[in-house]
Amino acid sequence: MKRQEGKIDHELYCKYTRVWIPDPEDVWRAAEIIKDYKEGEPILHLKLEDESPLEYRIGPKDNPLPFLRNPDILVGENDLTALSYLHEPAVLHNLKVRFLEPNHIYTYCGIVLVAINPYDQLQIYGEEVINAYSGQNMGDMDPHIFAVAEEAYKQMARDERNQSIIVSGESGAGKTVSAKYAMRFFATVGGSANDTNVEEKVLASSPIMEAIGNAKTTRNDNSSRFGKYIQIGFDRRYHIIGANMRTYLLEKSRVVFQAEDERNYHIFYQLCASASFPEFKDLALTSAEDFIFTSQGENIFIEGVNDAEDFKKTKEAFTLLGVKESNQSSIFRIIASILHLGNVEICSERDGDSCHISRNDPHLTHFCRLLGVELEQMEHWLCHRKLVTTSETYVKNMSRKQAANARDALAKHIYAHMFDWIVEHVNKSLHTSSKQHSFIGVLDIYGFETFEINSFEQFCINYANEKLQQQFNQHVFKLEQEEYMKEQIPWTLIDFYDNQPCIDLIEAKLGILDLLDEECKVPKGTDQNWCQKLYDRLSSSVHFQKPRMSNISFIIIHFADKVEYQCDGFLEKNRDTVYEEHINILKASKFQLVADLFQDTNKDGSSSTSSSSKSSRINVRSAKPTPKVPNKEHRKTVGHQFRSSLQLLMETLNATTPHYVRCIKPNDEKEAFSFDSRRAVQQLRACGVLETIRISAAGYPSRWTYPDFFNRYRVLMKKSDMTVGDKKLVCRNLLETLVKDPDKFQFGKTKIFFRAGQVAYLEKLRADKFRSACIKIQKTVRRWLQMVRYKKIRKSAITLQRFGRGYMARRYAERLRLTRAAVICQKQYRMVRERTAYLRVRQAVVTIQAFTRGMFTRRIFQEFLLHHKAMIIQKHVRGWLTRRKFKVARNAAITIQCAYRRMRAKRELKQLKIEARSAQHLKKLNTGMENKIVQLQRKMDDQTKDLKTQNEQLVVAKASLGSEVNKLQKELETMRSRQGDGSQLTSLKDELEKLRAELQEAHAHRKKLEEEHSNEKMRFEQRVEELERENSLLKSEKEKMNQRILHHSKSTEGKCFLDLIHH
Repeated sequence: MKRQEGKIDHELYCKYTRVWIPDPEDVWRAAEIIKDYKEGEPILHLKLEDESPLEYRIGPKDNPLPFLRNPDILVGENDLTALSYLHEPAVLHNLKVRFLEPNHIYTYCGIVLVAINPYDQLQIYGEEVINAYSGQNMGDMDPHIFAVAEEAYKQMARDERNQSIIVSGESGAGKTVSAKYAMRFFATVGGSANDTNVEEKVLASSPIMEAIGNAKTTRNDNSSRFGKYIQIGFDRRYHIIGANMRTYLLEKSRVVFQAEDERNYHIFYQLCASASFPEFKDLALTSAEDFIFTSQGENIFIEGVNDAEDFKKTKEAFTLLGVKESNQSSIFRIIASILHLGNVEICSERDGDSCHISRNDPHLTHFCRLLGVELEQMEHWLCHRKLVTTSETYVKNMSRKQAANARDALAKHIYAHMFDWIVEHVNKSLHTSSKQHSFIGVLDIYGFETFEINSFEQFCINYANEKLQQQFNQHVFKLEQEEYMKEQIPWTLIDFYDNQPCIDLIEAKLGILDLLDEECKVPKGTDQNWCQKLYDRLSSSVHFQKPRMSNISFIIIHFADKVEYQCDGFLEKNRDTVYEEHINILKASKFQLVADLFQDTNKDGSSSTSSSSKSSRINVRSAKPTPKVPNKEHRKTVGHQFRSSLQLLMETLNATTPHYVRCIKPNDEKEAFSFDSRRAVQQLRACGVLETIRISAAGYPSRWTYPDFFNRYRVLMKKSDMTVGDKKLVCRNLLETLVKDPDKFQFGKTKIFFRAGQVAYLEKLRADKFRSACIKIQKTVRRWLQMVRYKKIRKSAITLQRFGRGYMARRYAERLRLTRAAVICQKQYRMVRERTAYLRVRQAVVTIQAFTRGMFTRRIFQEFLLHHKAMIIQKHVRGWLTRRKFKVARNAAITIQCAYRRMRAKRELKQLKIEARSAQHLKKLNTGMENKIVQLQRKMDDQTKDLKTQNEQLVVAKASLGSEVNKLQKELETMRSRQGDGSQLTSLKDELEKLRAELQEAHAHRKKLEEEHSNEKMRFEQRVEELERENSLLKSEKEKMNQRILHHSKSTEGKCFLDLIHH
């Protein structure tokens, strides 16, 4: 926003003055001047809110003096035009304070209501609130959408002039909700006079239009993707009798494409969520994830939204508006057919220039069945197109991409016609035969849009906003002029931004739209050729620029911002081409509603226009021109249709008294009561609020009535002025004295008009007056307080001295009394103490004597007991000593006997050893061992022979038994052959069994004998091995004994020899 031109009062930039400085994060930041500024100084010394100092550089061009802050009394005003300083930071700060602190989402800006989306449910829209605002003046209560609606309703009744409420803003700013609440206010205040319930039908149109025209975007979960103007008609008693709706520029491309995290129109998801209902089984629908047209955004759900419940509300609204069940079913069939059409798979041929669709494609089958068209025809013409020349007509194949584009164009065309049909029937249900006296229109239209990629839709939206901004500027300028004329203020021309050159760039002859239509008529026209024409024809315009790094885009400098548009797709979207063959197939549908959608409507449109003109004061025509045959050269383009409908809208708005509601989106995260200053400023610039401020600031923005001014600033008057009865004269004299420049203010009939900043200057003078008065009052009060304090201190000192001396005398007398009492107390105390000590000693002596006598008695008794116990112990000890002596003697005798016996045993052992060492003894032992081995060997041989004999006997017995068994078997067979007596056969069997048993016993006995023989044999072998080991041991011992004997004999001989030598 540009700074207001004019002379700057440098005296205002003194110490303690608060200013606004630019900030990259918060856009504007508050600061306070800490040193008086003198004109020409390059630096302004500031202090930020966090007490940090800042040196703000001042330049005559690049960095002028910062904006001044408004006084605290004006912060939080509910009307921005009441601010003394009207500039961008003041507006932004006032809106932020109102939005965050008391949660006021509505603020006036002159005739504009600024509505900030709180992203929260507020209890300020109930019927009791409607009743509270009904009948009130606009400034009597807090700003509210109901206040704007009441003002429109009141002006319609008072001035007998049609009204319009224009609601605009970004997607997600709350336009649809604001328009809905405005219509609710009219339905409540101006309810129908009879039982037609027209107001309920008006409100019932909202869920239908939201279902078919709203969708989820990245900025808004319920974004209106079309513009609408609803005219609510009133009779002479100002009761609602009917309504009419016009729509503008439906976003048809959303039917076939959605960006990431976006959705198609709500009705598709509502129908898929209700696909399980019995009445919708025939639609062959499943989850929305299964259809291409509803799953491209990759998120089919909206948090907190139940599509099935919303679908019930949509059906109820259709029923309330009188749409028959058969027509509702047809609408749902058409919607389901669009989903199936999107899933039709187009397969490319090998050559790449042709394609085909499988005849077994289930989605194509469902599409044709639901619309009642021929499958073969649709299958053929989805992949082919007819070319008509002057001489012949021929059919051309389409590539897969061309066929896909044709399929998508058909889907968009079907949905657009269905949308128009629903709008038409909503208007029919809201139409009335009664004569309309006046109406109030509610315009809910898209705000200024700029994205990373801007296409034809954004171009049309911003073109519409340029037109609305122009109408807004002219209306605000007109109101300012009327206010000055009413107050008889000399009128001077205010320079305001006129965007007519930008509008001419778009809609004038050979403008952007004309060049676009011209390129669409060229058979081989392309977006690139059209873009090149724009560069050649429009480069001289100050509102048109060519990007440096692109040859397929262009820039338009709109009133809000620069916008770069990508040329790709402009021609295709402007032509809105649908092949005639597809339309002819749909016209031949066996369902009447489908066929009616695509019939020529020229006659119908003219008749409806004429009928509506009879029932209304203003001729209400359809928003879109009557469609004609698609293949005609003079068929109107989308741009031409939009320009025509926009022109009709502007004519309607100019014929009414407009009221403006500007919706602001406070943040992009959809957080409740969170304010992003950068986003807010961007929207304030785009929606014209700052332009309103600028126009107001260019004239006399601050206005005070004479009584209010007198009551506020009488402190600046002299005492003689207060006696004058005429307050106007007093105010005039005061202002001429205080403000030397007569251009800074003007006197009206009932108000005083001030230039921007003058109220702040008066507030500064008032504050200075109060400050000097306060200083004088403080000086006088402080002297009086000190005198009062001194007198109180002196009086208190005298009183304290008197009381102190009396206290000292009383304390001395008390001391004498206490001294005498102390002597008496001491005497009595000492007597009691001595007697108590005597009695305590006497009691102690008696107690000691008693305990001592008891102790001696117990000691004598203890000695007697000890003597008795000693006698018993002596008796037992003597017996024990005698017994111990006897045991010692007996043990000694036994020990002697044992020693003697041991000595004899040793002698015998020695003798035995000597004998054992002799060779003869060893020989006897050896001979005995050999004999024992021989005996065992013989015994083993005898047992072996017996075993062999038993084996032979068993073999013989086995052979005899076997022959016997064979013989018996032969006899048995013979008996069987002869079929003899059964008893004999049984006896033979028994005998055979006995023989078998004996044979088994013999086998078992043989096995037992063999086991016993083997065990005995093993035992004998082990015994022989043990005897052989003993024999070898004996031999080794024999050798050792022989060696010892030899050694002993040699030693004996040596000793004898030594003895002989000795002797």
